[in-house]
Amino acid sequence: MKKTLITLAVLAAATGVAQAQSSVVIYGTVDAGFVSERGGKDGNVNKLDSGIASASRLGFKGTEDLGSGLSALFLLESGFNVDTGAQGTGEALFGRQAYVGLSSKTTGTLTLGRQYTPIYNTLSKVADPFAAGYSGSAKNLFPANTRTSNTVLYTSPSYNGFDGDVAYTFGENAASNKIGRKIGASVGYANGPLNARVAYSNTQNDTATTETGSARNWLAAANYDFAVAKAYVAYGVNKGLNSALRNNGNADSFSYVEALPSTDSTTALLGVTVPAGPAGTVMASYIHVNDKNAANADANQFALGYSYALSKRTSTYASYAKISNKNNAGYTVGNNSNVGTGDKAFSLGVRHSF
Repeated sequence: MKKTLITLAVLAAATGVAQAQSSVVIYGTVDAGFVSERGGKDGNVNKLDSGIASASRLGFKGTEDLGSGLSALFLLESGFNVDTGAQGTGEALFGRQAYVGLSSKTTGTLTLGRQYTPIYNTLSKVADPFAAGYSGSAKNLFPANTRTSNTVLYTSPSYNGFDGDVAYTFGENAASNKIGRKIGASVGYANGPLNARVAYSNTQNDTATTETGSARNWLAAANYDFAVAKAYVAYGVNKGLNSALRNNGNADSFSYVEALPSTDSTTALLGVTVPAGPAGTVMASYIHVNDKNAANADANQFALGYSYALSKRTSTYASYAKISNKNNAGYTVGNNSNVGTGDKAFSLGVRHSF
């Protein structure tokens, strides 16, 4: 009997150690609300929308401690629409993110699969007071370059506040390794109230029959927390064919013939978030697109939003944005998940995370 009890105790202890070394977490966000859009060629659009502040998602992530500061990790994330219960149109099962990799406390993290790009992380986490969501999303005017498949991403540890990452996306085309190839990188500094980052993206435009060069995007961004308010600033430079594709896919959204996407432009942002009591936050931003092509199709966006935390996981929000398109520019006011149909939009919704 004593030997049996000892054996059971050893097995229980061993099981506990194994569980402590490996973990899997189920997480997600459910976000829905009312959206009213104005100014498009189809007139006023009122709808129940999903993923306004943050895209609705269901994810699985896990880690396993391999010893000596090394661990294995994975993440699988699927998007869905709360208003219909369906996946996004044409979206793969784990179309938001799907990767596996290794992480070392001393040398950094290497992940393989479908992942966010360094320039998008800079835009959403450093540059934009709306965090790429709500009606005021910076994606309305900034080139998004959100995710890439077939990507190898290395992220360094933080050294005295400095860190960096570099990504390489395989085009996987038999005709040439250059076709569809993407390269991205960023370097940043975060210490106390300051968070600053510079990012670069290069997307090869070549096809099997033509050589058209690459789309090149640079983005410098910073935010500083003054306690009474957090200030945001960003400046992007976009060069080459497809460097300034509009977030709406350059759809014919208005009653005029829209200007072609610029091949030489800059995008600038000024923004702020202000605490409003113990649970509220006011967000505001101004974005300007300067098209340096002959069309001079500039655009400006002004946005205002408010979020109120009902708990650590649940918040309500309201937001409004207006775009002024110059010389037949065709930008639309969207949100985190949808591109919008007009040049003005108001949203009111609720978001819950688990």
